[in-house]
Amino acid sequence: MRKTAVLTAALAAGLGAPALAQEDGITVAYFLEWPMPFQYAKVQGIYEERLGVPVEWVAFDTGTAMSAAMASGDVDMAVSQGAPPFVVATSAGQDLRLLAVAVSYSENDNCVAAAALEATQENAAETLAGARVAVPLGTAAHYGFLRQMEHMGVDVASLQVVDMAPPDGAAALAQGAVDLFCGFGAAVTRAKEYGNVLMTGAEKEAAGILVFDVISATGAFVDGNPDLVEGFLRVTEEMNAAWNDGSMVEEMIPVIAQDAGMDEQATRDFMATFAFPDAATQLSEAWLGGAVPAFLKGVADTFVAAGSIPSALDDYAGVVDTGPLAAAAE
Repeated sequence: MRKTAVLTAALAAGLGAPALAQEDGITVAYFLEWPMPFQYAKVQGIYEERLGVPVEWVAFDTGTAMSAAMASGDVDMAVSQGAPPFVVATSAGQDLRLLAVAVSYSENDNCVAAAALEATQENAAETLAGARVAVPLGTAAHYGFLRQMEHMGVDVASLQVVDMAPPDGAAALAQGAVDLFCGFGAAVTRAKEYGNVLMTGAEKEAAGILVFDVISATGAFVDGNPDLVEGFLRVTEEMNAAWNDGSMVEEMIPVIAQDAGMDEQATRDFMATFAFPDAATQLSEAWLGGAVPAFLKGVADTFVAAGSIPSALDDYAGVVDTGPLAAAAE
């Protein structure tokens, strides 16, 4: 029997009766060119089989667009929404819940300076003065940009910042229309052909600049469909486990690559720099149990100081809901 059949049977046995949910199914947001283990279950129809309802998947360019879609009711959940877009939405009063950590990716969210500038951490304050910068505002890339500029002593007020989605920003750097590009995903890889990163992932982490995405959903959806949310997180957790232990990597790669719109080698290279923490790790103090709410507050305060959002919540623990993940982990 093929591994796919074995896995599907095991998954089907794990949930039991289909969860109760809206009859027309659920809609989930995700990113193209952002390969993750859940996409194997997405393509193979495992989510539908486990949940007992249709699942519609809609691709987005930014996490802020995901927030807008959830606010309008067009999307119920988002897989791999950046933490900063989540902060921006919840700071404005949008009823969103952070349910899980989707992926940690310090190397795949970065700033690339045009090669002609010969910019480095050491000379950034001089070489980037007056620079034109492409960055998707309100995203993880925006937060990383602000923190990196602060770390390197660059006055953001001296820069010409343009709000651009990552693919457009990378293209602008290639065309010489901007001097600095900050973004994520395959756009970073393309941008590196025309410049250099200012800080590596390890250097950012050492400076306290974390980069991770979350699984989020509207509060109304979570409250109205607890079994469905738990089941979704359980399938996602099992896909991560199958990837992390290496048992299905070779079978998953071509499926994930095709769904992400990437070739297989690029998918391997991307995912080699990703980390998919298991549920126990996510529920620990190092993540959702303590560090993440504090991190969200830090992101919000950074955005307030930069004038990007008018105000922050006093505490972000209230928008982190670990109940569904804890139930899924059982």
